[in-house]
Amino acid sequence: MVLSKFRWWALPSLLICFFQLHAYSQNATENKFRAPVRQIIVPDEDRFIPFAITVRVGQPVVWINNDADDHTVVSDDAFNTAGHRGTNVLLKANGGNFLLVFKHPGVFPFYCRFHAMLDAENQPKAPGPDGGIQDPNGNYGTPMNGVITVVGED
Repeated sequence: MVLSKFRWWALPSLLICFFQLHAYSQNATENKFRAPVRQIIVPDEDRFIPFAITVRVGQPVVWINNDADDHTVVSDDAFNTAGHRGTNVLLKANGGNFLLVFKHPGVFPFYCRFHAMLDAENQPKAPGPDGGIQDPNGNYGTPMNGVITVVGED
């Protein structure tokens, strides 16, 4: 009689253990392949750090503005092959952020429209004497831009 009661409770117990183990292994597999968020920071100066990064398809990228000035993330659509064409987002001063997840491989050049100008070939160029930011020595900075290279999945 004791043996028959054991069998009655053993099957449901084994099934519960199986489902818990399956759920655990599925979550572990998803976490293993979930790529970490990459950050592009605007420090307290007009530039993106790092200038260039490489991410995998599906990996999120977040821009964070730690500067006291507003900045933007604008896609350079003439050379954008990674999607998100027409991106033009304001990064508010002191903590504004913006997140993108790239769904296919390619290159995503971007710039700040406040601190970069486009030449005739739609390339960002440093602002000149007619506009832009000048340092104490009278030099104009490099354009505020960057590039993300998106590579395919393994």
